[in-house]
Amino acid sequence: MSGAASSASAPASAAKPWLLDFVLLSAIWGASFLFMRVATVEFGALPTAALRVAIAALFLLPLLLWRGLGPDLLKHWKAVLVVGVLNSGIPFACFSFALLSITTGLSAILNATVPLFGAIVAWLWLKDRPHGSRIVGLAVGFVGVAMLAWDKASFKPDASGIAPGWAVLACLVATLCYGISASYAKRYLSGLPPLVTATGSQVGATLGLALPALWFWPAQAPSLQAWGALIAVGVLCTGVAYILYFRLIEHAGPARALAVTFVVPVFAVIYGALLLGEAVTGWMLLCGAVIVAGTALSTGLVKLWR
Repeated sequence: MSGAASSASAPASAAKPWLLDFVLLSAIWGASFLFMRVATVEFGALPTAALRVAIAALFLLPLLLWRGLGPDLLKHWKAVLVVGVLNSGIPFACFSFALLSITTGLSAILNATVPLFGAIVAWLWLKDRPHGSRIVGLAVGFVGVAMLAWDKASFKPDASGIAPGWAVLACLVATLCYGISASYAKRYLSGLPPLVTATGSQVGATLGLALPALWFWPAQAPSLQAWGALIAVGVLCTGVAYILYFRLIEHAGPARALAVTFVVPVFAVIYGALLLGEAVTGWMLLCGAVIVAGTALSTGLVKLWR
């Protein structure tokens, strides 16, 4: 993620394209929960996750080869494949499983804890110790997670056959994996072109999920709608989204790119309510606000007055 070294403030002339990339990426990643929900009902959790990364890999590989970055991928293939399992394979499988039981909006709100877990892992692993507002943010963020999880703490199966508590836990495992992979990439893949990391991670996730996906492949052929959702989440929400994300880092800086995580739940909640008829409760919105506030503080995007 060498693009993170670029200036955190975009010039005034680039403000408009930066804002467009920000809003577009937020909308695309918000839609990923909708597409995964549609696909996982027919494919199941593991096949959905495996096909998502396989489609993304097929989309990104030609771009990688066209840029002449194949040798870089071969040189760092072990570390890149590990990132793929941690950053895509396990999280996508966990979210696919969770979406069988909980709403897309709730999943997206829990996904907003990624920078929170990233800060914790960086503290413990890279010794990037938070101070002041960041410590307060960690506490506030975890209070928000506890409030939200408490509301879904039942481990009794619901109509889907899956207990909401396990679904929430799966989302948190996914966000923890995102946090671990970020520190792993910073330690072992610094300076590597972003397209190499993005492409190699999808290949690694595909290899890691291939056998489990075949084992749990659905007995009944999925519909064209489910296949369409998978193609959309693979090409648009993974392949194109990675390109937008790294371009946003390059043009606007990592701090503003990180703020996308806070806007994604807004789009996910809107998509879920309008297209899937999902209920949006006041408690869910309150907990989401607490989580976003805590995450913004813990990442240093917002600081308390002295």
